[in-house]
Parts: sequence; C-alpha cells; structure tokens
Amino acid sequence: MTVTAQEQRSRLSSPWARGLGATAAGALPALAFPAPSLWWLAYVALVPWMLLVRSAGSARRAALDGWLGGAGFMLAVHHWLFASLNVFIVVLALLLGALWAPWGWLVRRLLGEGTGSRRAAAAMVLVPCGWLMVELVRSWQYLGGPWGLLGASQWQVRPALRLASVGGVWLVSLLVVLVNTALTALVAVPAVRRPAATALATAAVLTGMVWLWAPHPQQSGAVRVAVVQPGVVVGPEARIDRQVALTRGLVGSHPDLVVWGESSVGFDLTSRPQLAEELAALSQQVGADILVNVDAERADGTGISKTSVLIGPDGVTGPTYDKMRLVPFGEYIPFRSLLGWATSVGKAAGEDRQRGDHQVVMDTGTVRIGPLICFESAFADMSRNLADKGAQVLVAQSSTSSFQGSWAPAQHASLAALRAAESWRPMVHATLTGISAVYDANGHPVGQRISESSSTARVYAVPLATGRSPYDRFGDWVPRLALLLVVLAAAYEIRRVVLVRRSAPGPR
Repeated sequence: MTVTAQEQRSRLSSPWARGLGATAAGALPALAFPAPSLWWLAYVALVPWMLLVRSAGSARRAALDGWLGGAGFMLAVHHWLFASLNVFIVVLALLLGALWAPWGWLVRRLLGEGTGSRRAAAAMVLVPCGWLMVELVRSWQYLGGPWGLLGASQWQVRPALRLASVGGVWLVSLLVVLVNTALTALVAVPAVRRPAATALATAAVLTGMVWLWAPHPQQSGAVRVAVVQPGVVVGPEARIDRQVALTRGLVGSHPDLVVWGESSVGFDLTSRPQLAEELAALSQQVGADILVNVDAERADGTGISKTSVLIGPDGVTGPTYDKMRLVPFGEYIPFRSLLGWATSVGKAAGEDRQRGDHQVVMDTGTVRIGPLICFESAFADMSRNLADKGAQVLVAQSSTSSFQGSWAPAQHASLAALRAAESWRPMVHATLTGISAVYDANGHPVGQRISESSSTARVYAVPLATGRSPYDRFGDWVPRLALLLVVLAAAYEIRRVVLVRRSAPGPR
C-alpha cells in the first residue's frame, strides 16, 4: 500500500513531533560509522529522513526538516565531543545543520507530491550532488573539517576503497546517497520505478567496473615500522619514560622507523638538550630513526605548536613539521573575540596553538615519510600532496587520550584506510592511547590493531607501493562535477520561474 504525502503529514502534524522526527532521522546514519560500524546501514539510513522531508507541506518546512536532520547528524557523529565542549556542541550542530536546509528543499522539490518520471530522474542526479555540496562546504577546516563524511563509513568495504582510489571519499558518498535516493523513490513513488531502478543499476555497474578495471598500486618492497603506544600515562615526564622503555624493547627487532604518537614529547627539545641527546642515543640503540611529536611552548617565546621531529643517532635530522590544520575549539578558537565564551562551558583551548605553513617529507635513508598530525588525516588533499612530494609512507601521529571509551578512537583510525586507498601510499596511524593501526596502499589492514587498553610497541612489515592513483592524478573531479550539475540545475530553475512569471496574466 502506498503512503501518500498527506497521510504522512497527518501523522506528524505537530511541529514539535515533526522536528524531533527530523532530528532523530538525521542522526540515524551515525550508526554506520565506527564504533558501531554498521556500514551497510549507510545505504538505507537516509531513507526515513528523506521520506519525512518530501512529505513537508511547504518548501520552508522541508528546509527546516533538512536543517534539523543535519543538526541531528552532526550531533550524533560528534557526540563524543560533549565531554569537552559541553552544551556548546549543540550550538555547533545547529549552526552546521543549517547547511542541509537547501538540501531539504531540493528533496521536496524533486521527490515531493506529484513527482513524475522526469523529476525522479533529476532527483537521482541532483539529490546526491546536493548532499555532496553540503559535505564540501563543511569540509572547510574553519567549519570543523571533513569528519563524518558519509562515504567514510565504508572504510572497511573493499569495493568502496577501490572507488575511493578513483574519485576519493566523494565518489563513495555520492553513490551511497544515490542508493538512498532511489530507495526513497521506490518506497514513496512506485510510479517512478524505472528511473529509480536505473539509478540502482547504474550504481552497481559503476562499482563493478571500478572493481574489475581500475588500476592497482604496484607493490615495491617493504619497510619495518614500529608503533609505540604508551597508553594512558599522567604527566609528560612519565609519558617519556614509558615510551623510552617500550622503545628499548625494540632492540634486536630491526625496525626501519619508530613512530611515537601526538604530544609524545611535552618539552621543547632546544630547551632540553639532555633529553634530545637521550633520544638520539635511543635511536642509536634501536638502529632506527624515531619520529616524535613535540607539544610545548617554544623556547623562543613564539607560542605553542605541535611539531613532528625526526631524531636519528646524531640528533634531529632533516626538516621538522608544524601542524597546519588545527582542531577548532580543541587547539584554537575561531573568532575568539566572538566565541571565546566556549572556554567557560567546556574544555575549549585556552590558548591558540601556532599554525604551520607547509608540508614536508622526511627521509630516514631507508624510507621517505610524510607526517600528518591528528586531525589532518581527515583531509584527503594533504595526503595526496605528500604522495606527490615523494612520500612512500604516510604517518599520522594522534592522541585521542581525551576521548577514551568513546567512538572517537575508532572513527579516527578508520580514516587512515581511506587516505591510503586514495593516495596509493600505506599509512601508519600511531596514537598515545589507541587505536593504532596500519593500512597498505589499497587501504587494507596490515597486522593487528593496537587497542585502547594496550601499552606496547609493535613492529609492522609495511608493503610499499609505486604509481599514482586516478584520484591523485585527477583530484577532486567528483565534487567539481557535482557543483557544475547543481549550478546548471539552478540556472534552469531560475529560467523556468522567470518564464512562468512573464507568461502569467495581470500585474507581476
């Protein structure tokens, strides 16, 4: 039996009930992400939200349903930030949720009551493109960055990783929303089965073609990378002692590189020469360079920065890397004069950290590594840039110590699989407190993860790869194509409205 839009509206006639329904429906896709990792849910999770939006009695109501659903999605995906930001996370969710208001209008416009085959066919193209525009805008680092992109929920699905190597996480998001749009049309408007079925078939065929014919990275040797995860240790001195002890345990295992996590060294090495000498001696003992991360006030008084430093037997070797993309509210407060009050309701940054201005590739003599720090593993352009600069292995140093027991560690570790698949470079995700993980150039796991409860050092045989992925060659062609289609559709709609008004009798 077909449920009409009027019947749906009658069931949700109360604005409050409808608003709560939109918020809950928008939150549903969060279950597809780690830690629940119900990846299959992503392909149907938008359907309840879209059914609600298409039944709206007006375009304004549809936009509001889109807004509230977007807020619900942002709040659910980032709910673990409540411990740090308190009620301010609700404010942020409402602000970012507004990005989905135009998408809600679009869903009703193309899938609302009276939809025919032509409008349904347009919906199969424009609704996924509209969603992608939302993801593109909110991926701007000053709006929170690309955390929780829908395609990222497919990080462990091998066909999805192959798609990512061709079009990045954007192509995965596009196809996931396309499937949801087609299913919504099949449920709500059975009369338009043909374009909906065609869309589902297109998604299946495209995925199959990429799986069968897209190029693969070519393996070229391997390196041994040791990940040192100290676990929860109170105090910078105790943390260093624990990491030194774990690293000494690697003597005889012959690693090519040892990686410590984010904020692993809480002192500026230029002001603690004895510590720098101890780390150099440790490198000599292990027989490998050690990549540490300094999180401290600089000795020259220029502020706090997070800096990746490669230490060899002779001390600091090669260039250092200062974190470029800082975590909003965690490491700086955007528009501090306006939003600085966030420090009074949560654990927002009391002082802004200093921002780096360029990426670097470090050479150990055995392998060239491209360092990323924490939040930066969410940005596909940074890993692609490092691959283009000659990095053979991507290394993300992270902490997540503030979010133990939440979904954050698993969400963060999963991003490394996507970055590896997109760039055709293996990626090491090393943390202070877990989850640490390693992925090969296809985005497939290498060895066992190091769990949150572990305090250990583990050596991974990381296979290297050569070549450039299609995504690395052609860049963000998917969101650019989506933007072009949305602009053309908007131009068509404006022209149609103008022609209708001109042809209408009487005063305009």
